[in-house]
Amino acid sequence: MTTENTEFDQEIDDVASENNANDTANDEQNIIEELSVEEQLAQDLAKEKDKFLRLFAEFENYKRRTTKERIELFKTANQEVLLAMLPVLDDFDRAIVEINKSDDELLAKGVELIHEKLKSTLVTKGLEVVDVKPGDAFNADFAEAITQIPAPSDDMKGKVVDVLEKGYKLGDKIIRFPKVVIGS
Repeated sequence: MTTENTEFDQEIDDVASENNANDTANDEQNIIEELSVEEQLAQDLAKEKDKFLRLFAEFENYKRRTTKERIELFKTANQEVLLAMLPVLDDFDRAIVEINKSDDELLAKGVELIHEKLKSTLVTKGLEVVDVKPGDAFNADFAEAITQIPAPSDDMKGKVVDVLEKGYKLGDKIIRFPKVVIGS
């Protein structure tokens, strides 16, 4: 019986070693599957992080853009009112020229005070005069040429000869171009 027990023990050992080999192979397979599951989860996490970062960046750009648009809107909110006031300012300029021709100094001084008050109020609201003077080189980006006349001298060719109407800007935006006569 000892021989039978030995053979039986041998068979049990063989089966056990096969089971151990299968268990080892299964454990390795499970580890590989676990790694691939872990790798899959890591890839999914990376994709979600990327989507989150892109969404966050897009939102930050949106906030920056809307803030910039709001600031621009505040800067130009007065534009319609200021445009409506420009003819009044032009009339004041013409009135001052005519009143200065008369001998009534008190009238001239009173109108001048009102004119200065109006100008200073408009300046505080952001209105600026576009500076174009006779003799300046003509630039179509900053002035509107009404007509061309023969230049009084050769050095005035292509330059501003006369300014017919002042131009104004609000911030960096020109809201009315100066109207000029250029020499040809």
